[in-house]
Amino acid sequence: MNCHRGFSLQDQQTTMTCTEGGWSPPPRCMRVEKECTIPDIEDNLIVHPRKEKYVVGDVLKFSCRPRLKLLGPDSVQCYHFGWSPNLPTCKDEVKPCDLRPELLNGKATDTPKSEYEHGEVVEYVCNPRYLIKGSRKIQCVDGEWTALPMCVEENSTCEAVPVLDHGYVASEAPAPFHHGQSVEVNCNEAFTLVGPSSMTCIRGVWTRPPQCIDTNEVKQCKLTKSMARETNLPEKNVYDHNERVNYICGRKSEKKHSTCTNGRWDPEVTCTEVPRCPPPPQIPGSQRVTTTVNYQEGEKIAVLCQESFLIQGGEEMVCRNGTWQSVPRCVEKTPCSQAPNIEHGHLNSSRSEEEGEETREPGRYAHGTTLRYVCEDGFRIPGNDKITCHLGQWSAPPQCEGLPCGTPPRISNAVLLNTGDHYQYGDTVTYKCLEGFSTHGPASVECLGRQWSHPPECTKTTCSDPPRFRNAKLTHQTKTLYQPGDKVAYRCEDDYEMDGSSSVECRDGRWIGEPLCRDVSCGSPPTVENAFIQNQKTRYRSGDTVRYECRKALHPFGNVEVTCLSGNWTEPPQCKDSKGQCGPPPSIDNGDSITNLPEVYAPGSLVEYRCQSYYELQGDRTITCRDGKWSEPPKCLEPCVVSKEIMEKHNIELQWSYEKKIYSKTNDVIEFRCRRGYRKATPQTKLRVQCREGVLAYPTCVKR
Repeated sequence: MNCHRGFSLQDQQTTMTCTEGGWSPPPRCMRVEKECTIPDIEDNLIVHPRKEKYVVGDVLKFSCRPRLKLLGPDSVQCYHFGWSPNLPTCKDEVKPCDLRPELLNGKATDTPKSEYEHGEVVEYVCNPRYLIKGSRKIQCVDGEWTALPMCVEENSTCEAVPVLDHGYVASEAPAPFHHGQSVEVNCNEAFTLVGPSSMTCIRGVWTRPPQCIDTNEVKQCKLTKSMARETNLPEKNVYDHNERVNYICGRKSEKKHSTCTNGRWDPEVTCTEVPRCPPPPQIPGSQRVTTTVNYQEGEKIAVLCQESFLIQGGEEMVCRNGTWQSVPRCVEKTPCSQAPNIEHGHLNSSRSEEEGEETREPGRYAHGTTLRYVCEDGFRIPGNDKITCHLGQWSAPPQCEGLPCGTPPRISNAVLLNTGDHYQYGDTVTYKCLEGFSTHGPASVECLGRQWSHPPECTKTTCSDPPRFRNAKLTHQTKTLYQPGDKVAYRCEDDYEMDGSSSVECRDGRWIGEPLCRDVSCGSPPTVENAFIQNQKTRYRSGDTVRYECRKALHPFGNVEVTCLSGNWTEPPQCKDSKGQCGPPPSIDNGDSITNLPEVYAPGSLVEYRCQSYYELQGDRTITCRDGKWSEPPKCLEPCVVSKEIMEKHNIELQWSYEKKIYSKTNDVIEFRCRRGYRKATPQTKLRVQCREGVLAYPTCVKR
């Protein structure tokens, strides 16, 4: 399908396909909004037509002012990429060309000459097995030949020659036939050949065969009076099949010809001007084209893209109604990024079918690269296992399907609930444990591709005799069997105390829990200098009490009785001379003593102090009893309180907005800053202030 002038094919789709469900969606012709700008034209060029704007498909024609020669195309066309080919120029004198160039794997159709005039055209054809790409015509332009086409190897072949009714193949040759090969055909006696006398293999397809028609039924051609007058042909009633006429239209010097073919003139005898097409365009991304030759209606040109480009929209453009139609595009072969991952599979190789691994950038694959996937054990790819990079996009990746599994595994003390003859990937079967056993792990297994997931275990749920623990005894008589959830309790032996839970529980056939009996008795009481204990023992139970007695002339300081509590003795007294003893330690503002406060302290006793939150301790934190007096106690210095009201009054705020600094200890440094729109009152004003015993010297800021 082709689009009308001013329209182009959407997505470059040119065909419809007959499928099982009917015809595929037809191509869509979309209006081309692209315009070409008015080109800069030299003074000696005459252009037609002149318009304010040109749209895709418009053609500009050129001629030179008198006595000047045209160099380049006599017309150009507006395409989606601009004007093409390049505009011509005008020149006083032009040079001829030397011998025409030779075409690799092809040849020229004319007889070679030693010199060619400016404007002369030479046409080329390719040898069999080769396909012509680009303009088949070159032209001599001011001593230089325009670019040659290319003959590209075509590997497709044709099979047997089609059968010709009432005819035969004159030149016998075995199949296959290569591109460009022709075979001559003839008709049987009493039949006449209508059409070409040969068939040619073109890209794997034979050209349309001729017909062999009964000679008595072959039709003659007529020439009407109007045709005869227009063409200056003699008035002759009829012309036989294959008879050729040559004619000139009016005063034009161009000769035309037509042949009678079974009652029809080919081509039609007419003097109506059929518009020619401008020289073919230089499509972006295609091989260089410089021809300046115009083309006849119906002529085609095969386009060859550059190495790094891919052709889209067919390979040929065709001359229709004076413009090139179905112009293909050369699209850059965009590389692909990292290949997609697939579940249960991975790439087997990253080597391209078109490029070596050593030439590929990491993570990038050239257009046309093909990669292959393989599946994990137990999986397979049912169809195509490859993906291909096409213009920056990977084709759809394959999927790994799980393989079926055999019989599910047997486990002790369990039965299968849902068995079958066949197990596909993803199928599940469930186990049920026998009475007295419970499932440990998932109750079901799943077919994961030729193997089953890990089966559960059926573990015994009842428990036998409870365990024995050191220094502990059961509180009740034992049974021979315990059910899940049953508990038994323990108690500790004398001089031992339970630490934690005192019971264990039967769970999944095992006893859960571990009671711990901790020794809470005490050994000998601590030794006190200048003191003794009546009837002292080596071991004491928790709660036992002993009493200390000081030797003569010494006085006890502290509690004279100590008690065994959970394996430890309470604090013992001291036996010292009562001379120089101290009373309770002095209290301090905003602080407390850490140690206990007995009424009497022995000489040399120490008391430690601490301050309340945010108060800073100044001095020694401990005081000592000496000669009946306490040493000087410490002070708790008052903190500074940052006042929002005072800050607002001084037009300041905390430097770090995230700080919630309301209290600051003595000697702490606080940083302020001026509020927006304010500055320091004087250059000497300091915004870093130190807290001194609750006093804070706020800085001041004034308006700018």
